[in-house]
Amino acid sequence: MRKCMRIFFLLIFILGILSAGMASAASPVIHVLQVDGIIVPVVADFIDQGITEAEDRGAAALVIKLNTPGGTVPPTRDIVERILAARVPVVVYVDRWAGSAGTFITLASHVAAMAPGSNIGAATPVALGEGEVPDEAQRKAIEDAAAWIRSIAEMRGRNPEQADLTVTEGKSFTDSEALEANLIDLRADSLQDLISQLDGMEVTIHGEEIILNTEEYVLDEIEMTLVQRFLHAISDPNIAYTLLSIGLLGLTLELYSPGTIFPGVVGAISLLLAFYSLAMLEAYWAGIILILLAFALFATEVFVASGGLLTAGGLAALIFGSLILFDGRPAMLDIDWWLIAIVAVSVGAFFIFVVQAVVRTQRRKQPTGQEGLIGMVAEVKSALNPRGTVFVHGELWEAILDEGQADPGEEVTVTDVRGLKLRVTKNK
Repeated sequence: MRKCMRIFFLLIFILGILSAGMASAASPVIHVLQVDGIIVPVVADFIDQGITEAEDRGAAALVIKLNTPGGTVPPTRDIVERILAARVPVVVYVDRWAGSAGTFITLASHVAAMAPGSNIGAATPVALGEGEVPDEAQRKAIEDAAAWIRSIAEMRGRNPEQADLTVTEGKSFTDSEALEANLIDLRADSLQDLISQLDGMEVTIHGEEIILNTEEYVLDEIEMTLVQRFLHAISDPNIAYTLLSIGLLGLTLELYSPGTIFPGVVGAISLLLAFYSLAMLEAYWAGIILILLAFALFATEVFVASGGLLTAGGLAALIFGSLILFDGRPAMLDIDWWLIAIVAVSVGAFFIFVVQAVVRTQRRKQPTGQEGLIGMVAEVKSALNPRGTVFVHGELWEAILDEGQADPGEEVTVTDVRGLKLRVTKNK
């Protein structure tokens, strides 16, 4: 009897699992992607992967919750083309802001929706290359973007004239204005409200009419991978600028004190990440080169007594390079002025302190006299070829090697002292 009861309950349990699975399979699956921040290549990859996954799993729809101030042109084109080629209904839900690039992405969707209090528009292209953009080039860029957005609007049955104004006049629309201007299809208070309104809507995918079914839907939120989140996080002007400053400072410290290792490793990693971020944000090379020049001047000041001229030149190059790094780009790509000020003051103060410390050390009177250094073993800090620096008796000295070359970390012997410079010979 007990055995029969066990079998009976086991059958009920299995049937429950099967029925739950069948019910789940019968429920329409809606994939959701959350896109926040600047539109950069990693965002385009994320959306492409999301659409592909939704297609492969036969999702009822893919919803992109969009909040962006805009972005660069190449990833925006990639996203628009991917949405236009999608084999699954793509719904863009603007929950706060769809500026610039976000306008193109929203209009390209099969269903465009906005939340109360959100806005869309201001899609005028700002800059196209190094320095000031000529009026003729800017006019052509605006005409090209205007034609593109009209084409997208016409393809989706939206108002091409109003879409054109977002580019030619930089016009922005509130959610109610966008609905009235036929730039979007509906307004929704929340994601749940949006999905309920989608039920029964008809969309066209590659010439085929499809009626959306979202009744008793199942949500599947697709998130960025850890690597994608990291790359998107560093694709920010302020973070890119900070990484660049840290990277150059770390390498300069390693140059000043070879063998320290830690500053050099941190500097190299930060610099590589900064170059990735700057490339994604299409920073101007003139600004990057000026910042590189600034740190080269700072580093030179440590080894060459210029009376502060190199430090002053480095500060000027750093400030000018910072200001033109994203000059002419959309406001979202501007570096915060307070960050530029903090970096300039901090780096300048640091190198002034280092230079003063080196000068004080070299001018300090030795308790044993200069002759006391003769015969002492010194460690090479910067390569002697034949000039460089050595560390001896707790101090950093300029030195001249009598012959050959000595690399950092090697030992040399002091043979003579002439003013503030040492004559050394390489140990056998």
